[in-house]
Amino acid sequence: MLQFLNPIWFFAAAAILIPVLIHLWNIKPGKVLKVGSTSLIVSASRKSSRSFKLLDILLLLLRCLLLLLIAILLTAPIWQKKISAAKVKGWVLLPKENFSEGYQHYKTSIDSLNKLGYEFHYFNNGFPKADLTKLLLETKDLKTLDTAAKQTPIYWNLVSQLDSQLPTDRPVYLYTPNSAKHFVGDKPQSALNLHWQTYTPADSVNTWVQDAWFNNNNTVKVVQGTSKPSGTTYDYFNIQADKGDARFAVNVNNGQPEVSLMNSKAKAMPVDTSTLHIAIYTSSNTADAGYLKAALDAVAQFTQRKTVIKQYTSANAIPLGANWIFWLSEQPFAARLLQQHTNIFAYQVGKVQSVNTRISSVSDIALPNGSEQIPLFKLIGATHQTGEIIWHDGFGHPVLDAEKQDNAEVYHFYSRFSPTWNDMAWSSSFPKLMLQLINVPSKNTVTDQDRRSLTNEQIQPVKIEETHAVVADKFTVQNDLGRYFWLALIVVFIIERWLATRTKIVTNG
Repeated sequence: MLQFLNPIWFFAAAAILIPVLIHLWNIKPGKVLKVGSTSLIVSASRKSSRSFKLLDILLLLLRCLLLLLIAILLTAPIWQKKISAAKVKGWVLLPKENFSEGYQHYKTSIDSLNKLGYEFHYFNNGFPKADLTKLLLETKDLKTLDTAAKQTPIYWNLVSQLDSQLPTDRPVYLYTPNSAKHFVGDKPQSALNLHWQTYTPADSVNTWVQDAWFNNNNTVKVVQGTSKPSGTTYDYFNIQADKGDARFAVNVNNGQPEVSLMNSKAKAMPVDTSTLHIAIYTSSNTADAGYLKAALDAVAQFTQRKTVIKQYTSANAIPLGANWIFWLSEQPFAARLLQQHTNIFAYQVGKVQSVNTRISSVSDIALPNGSEQIPLFKLIGATHQTGEIIWHDGFGHPVLDAEKQDNAEVYHFYSRFSPTWNDMAWSSSFPKLMLQLINVPSKNTVTDQDRRSLTNEQIQPVKIEETHAVVADKFTVQNDLGRYFWLALIVVFIIERWLATRTKIVTNG
């Protein structure tokens, strides 16, 4: 059955009216006849007529067809059909973007399954089917089969889709990389007869410039990120603004200084010349503000970033455009702050619970000199938690979470900076957590550069005992028809150009 993933693009087919109107506008002019005398011509009432005539009808049809094919391509056509599961022995799946490397890692197993009659499918949306034997025979370099993904595929989401399509008694052999960036969100539940094996990709170590800014002494602080299967770390370096050093190159692009790794083709990182403004607001928790300011001062001293940290007892006194506001008050902050500031860290109110656990950071990005968990004594239960958890306790309950509100990122803190609530004030990890929070790397950058890996046990979905009811023992397979419409578009375009050129030559001749 023919289906379209983006049918709204059919509105683009209305463009065929353009060549039709152009052809209809071809008005045939009258001919002038020369006669010797007009004396014998009987005068008559003046009449005028216009002749609308379609010329080059074939050329018109070809141009309309071109526009129609473009509209169909934009709708992403697929052919969806149901296959009898009884005739399928099992599936073998590989991601299309990593086909060559995955096949080389598990060549023996994949070839054996292929000979036994297992169907090969790409582990991508729709799970398109392919003839593995034909692919291997016709392709000299398997890397040409790899297709760059527009965005990072989340394998757990694909497993959930697969679980809903296949009957539980069909064996499924899946081979994927173990990169952590492919495993985001909650681990899925699956009743599939799934045999999932993973490998570490060849490009398992990556180094890049994560951030750069001017120090107070006019040198440049550069943050270099290094990601490998065991984790991601960040190292800090000072370099001369006008010279660079053996590791980094400093250039100026349109007046903007940039830093890049020496002899690297990676995109350069602009050097931040701004000042980081941090505002601490408190109405009564002055001791909490003191502990926080000490931690932030330690962060500023370590990063040597141009930083201004001020305390306020009046919300109206907070200047516009502060990068961070730490709202250490049980009173809610004004809604206008969401429009005027980038990040707001706020105390949450609610029922206080006595606990005996520790504060941990969700991020496993290594901090300078290591990190330790912080004892937690009191916690406010999160009743409306919908954002991303940043810190959590030993039971997984949020201690700090973040969500986007208007123009600001709002951080909900379910504890306090007071020693009666936790040991942050006395812990060496307090400044490290603040460093991680304030200088958090861009999520998009981390995803692009991330080379961390998970173990096979961490990757496997939660196994459940359940039997899928497969309608008529059939399941649906989708095949992309885009390449056929591209071929048709090219052929029609060549014919249209040839016919248009030929018509022009005949007319001029």
